[in-house]
Amino acid sequence: MKKKILVVDDEISICLLLENFLSQDYDVVSLNNGSDALEWLEGNLPDLIISDIQMSKMDGYEFLTNVRKRGFTKHTPFLMLSARAESKERIKCYKLGAQDYLTKPFNPEELEELVKKNLFPIHYAIEW
Repeated sequence: MKKKILVVDDEISICLLLENFLSQDYDVVSLNNGSDALEWLEGNLPDLIISDIQMSKMDGYEFLTNVRKRGFTKHTPFLMLSARAESKERIKCYKLGAQDYLTKPFNPEELEELVKKNLFPIHYAIEW
């Protein structure tokens, strides 16, 4: 059974790009705002969440905060995706509970490695 990844980004092109990169190995669900994603999470549990920061209706910070307050998603790995490259933005995301932060435009190979790192932690690695 494939691992499930929830992608939340208001840019449809980014959602399609992530689906294209990830859908061969993972089940990918894309939603365009944090409110819809929280509603989707009421009945679903992804193995990883990838979210943009700058979104309409609910920004990525608020979405992440809400995800961390919920019992079932409290420990779900979370990767923030943003055009903001400043260190203070990364630190804010880490303090809110994100495991990783990837800057747009991103390298697909780096995305792949961050996804693997979060879905298959190093202590489960077969090869060293």
